[in-house]
Amino acid sequence: MRFTDPDNVLQSIVNHGLIPEDHVEGVRERVEENPETLDTDQDTIVELINEGILNYEQIRDLLATDFSMEVVSLPEMDLPPELIETLKVRDESSGQSLAERYSAFPVYMDGSDLYVALCDPMNMEATDDLGQFVGMEIYPYLVAADELESFLDRHYKDGSHMTPDGSEGQGLSGLEESSLELGSAELNLDNLGDEDAGPIVKYVQTLISDAVNIGSSDIHLEPLEKRFRIRLRVDGVLQEVDNPPKRLQPAIVSRLKIQSGISIAEKRIPQDGRIQTSVGGKPIDLRVSTVPTNFGESIVMRILDKESLSIGLPQLGFFSDDQALFERMINMPDGIFLVTGPTGSGKSTTLYSALNVINKPDRKIITVEDPVEYQLKGINQVQVQREVGMTFSAALRSMLRQAPNIIMVGEIRDGETAEIAVNASLTGHMVFSTLHTNDAPSAVSRLVDIGLKPYLVSASLRGALAQRLVRRICDNCKEAHDPDPRTLNSLGIQRDQAAEAVFMKGRGCPKCRNTGFKGRMGIFEIFTIDEEIEQMIYENRTIVELRKKAQDLGMRTLREDGIRKVLAGRTTAEEVLKATVSGH
Repeated sequence: MRFTDPDNVLQSIVNHGLIPEDHVEGVRERVEENPETLDTDQDTIVELINEGILNYEQIRDLLATDFSMEVVSLPEMDLPPELIETLKVRDESSGQSLAERYSAFPVYMDGSDLYVALCDPMNMEATDDLGQFVGMEIYPYLVAADELESFLDRHYKDGSHMTPDGSEGQGLSGLEESSLELGSAELNLDNLGDEDAGPIVKYVQTLISDAVNIGSSDIHLEPLEKRFRIRLRVDGVLQEVDNPPKRLQPAIVSRLKIQSGISIAEKRIPQDGRIQTSVGGKPIDLRVSTVPTNFGESIVMRILDKESLSIGLPQLGFFSDDQALFERMINMPDGIFLVTGPTGSGKSTTLYSALNVINKPDRKIITVEDPVEYQLKGINQVQVQREVGMTFSAALRSMLRQAPNIIMVGEIRDGETAEIAVNASLTGHMVFSTLHTNDAPSAVSRLVDIGLKPYLVSASLRGALAQRLVRRICDNCKEAHDPDPRTLNSLGIQRDQAAEAVFMKGRGCPKCRNTGFKGRMGIFEIFTIDEEIEQMIYENRTIVELRKKAQDLGMRTLREDGIRKVLAGRTTAEEVLKATVSGH
């Protein structure tokens, strides 16, 4: 009986103090010298057992401790024939039963729940695929490896060729075909390709591929009481797709956890991971987050499409005058430039696009991020790792010794990070970062609130950009229309402005999935610091005064920029109303 990860088993043996590490290493060296050795770690376990200083029951008990699993003893259990039959279906190509193929022995059945004994808690394939083949939810126990092997030999070797419906000779291939009825026509599950992959694997691959192909930003898998809901966020709006059967929830969740490199055994605490895959030959990263809920683990996968970073500033939504102002600010030789807005407002994309614009061979750019969402060519990127002391502030200190021209800090969250960023800007570096504030002038008060002196803010801050995202009218089906006058009035669009505008809306077509919108763009508020505003910051004047002065000097608010884009036929009045508040 072989273990999926024998090196981990050996490490557990040492960690639990069953055998001294030097003894294990001595046996390992001896095993390596044997020319017949195929798997050094596995054969080292066997040799330790042959020496009589270790047995499979001890391995079972330590793995049960490590993985918080219950143990069973097969000789002590009542195993009726109908229970044995549940895993007797055979694979025609190998002749093995399901029990043999997955090294799993059925020990108890309760309705649609099947409890099986495994010797290897790291054998993810057993719990991932087995339930799919038998149409039941699988719950694992641990058993000693020699005991499991003995019972598999006794009950499944040369057993009858049975299928779940009692017929003869179907084998696994028929089961896999029937198991493809997982979900929606939208996900096109009838044409999955990759014939060797299991049905759950195919479903997950297709879910990710279709989400990417329709431009989704994230995938939500939500366990509810009686169903397993799948929703995709497209252009900021969640859209539900046909859901897979509730019974497949554990298998789908397990598959995603395995792919993202997080513990499949841990279901009590939130976990984070990452999946790297490709769709249509294009590399795609997914940031995976799991949270335990009343009815299972909820998973959200954020899709990180590297191609979104190569878009130019006009594609972000800038008009030419704002783009010229933005480019002038990001090309300054020193100081701090901040992008503000709530989570999901596109701050990272704007900063990355800015770095692409100013990324020249004669400039050294270093970023510190949590996490590093996208890999950028020609830019040194540092990942925050708090568990080893690599915080934003610690990374910033180290970065300054690397003599960069430009620094990007993922987010200024505390006074220490803010102070180091300010000092960096005052010593000749250009610093980019983000803040969570509702508008651009509020960046000043936020920096003061987290501990910076007003005179430092006035000396270092070059400007701030607030932004929100609104849906862009689909170019393929856009047409002129007359908006509701009450909506225009709510937005503050004057009658003379409306008279000169050509209002547009999307009729709905296959390209935009009949929503009338395709993609999103930003609406912006650009707060520039001139000598007058710098003096006001130094004097610690209120944000109301700063905003009023900035508007007097020509700053457009978020709503005013949104109105410009409504009048230009790029988005709708309803979108701007949802994204902005009056006066901001």
